[in-house]
Amino acid sequence: MKQINLKNYRPYADFLSKLAKELTYYYHSKLNGTFKVSNKLKGKGYDPVTTSDKAFEKFIRLKIKKKFPNHQIIGEEFGHKKSKSDFTWVIDPIDGTRSFVIGNPTWSNLISLNYKGYPIFGLANFPVLKKYYLNYSDKIAYVFDNGKRKKISVNKKATFGGAKLSAAFHGALSLNQQKKIPKILKLMQFPCSDALSYSHLAEGRLDAVMQCSNKIWDIHPLIPIIKAAGGIVSTWSNKDAVNAGNILVSSNKIVHNKFLKLLKPVSK
Repeated sequence: MKQINLKNYRPYADFLSKLAKELTYYYHSKLNGTFKVSNKLKGKGYDPVTTSDKAFEKFIRLKIKKKFPNHQIIGEEFGHKKSKSDFTWVIDPIDGTRSFVIGNPTWSNLISLNYKGYPIFGLANFPVLKKYYLNYSDKIAYVFDNGKRKKISVNKKATFGGAKLSAAFHGALSLNQQKKIPKILKLMQFPCSDALSYSHLAEGRLDAVMQCSNKIWDIHPLIPIIKAAGGIVSTWSNKDAVNAGNILVSSNKIVHNKFLKLLKPVSK
């Protein structure tokens, strides 16, 4: 992580906390109704985007631009607004669009503030569940649940033998590749709900989460939250998760290293 005193950047965390509440209100007052769905892949697979994805991102960009007009912004739907600033906001307006489309409440708004390319603050906001996760420093993260704030931390006492694993491959691993990791397949006993699973790990409900093919807006907002809660984040090949891709998150180094070893046959 870039050396930076996060105590000097409390206003950014406060901004994200306020934005979470505004996003939840915006959803329930404006977007909790009909929407249109289109497929980004146009017959070559299924990657849905809705009119609500675009509305959320426009709303978030407007709030950031008003408060921090010189900052850069990268969003899933509207690309990169460049500037000379060292600060960049990364946005996934709806993480879990498939869940959103079918009415599953586990989707979220994900936003990170990056300094020189590295995420230092992250927000995972769940409008339907009326809660959000946010780090206030590199050592402190909270869940705000129906107006109540609680400090969160991973389950440091988790053992590999008893680890609660949430995983999803999103079609990125072939059947032959999956046959190379039979032990992991047997341990996949908990459903994967995108950002909610990572958030559950940060508050000690899960012990490991693994996913394939993450983009930066899928994982950057979650990195600061997980690390502030004491978790470990890397790619399957044990590289910095800031590069996105195949991601492994664990509650402690022992569990993390065990899963990295099991993932070696498919981590190249």
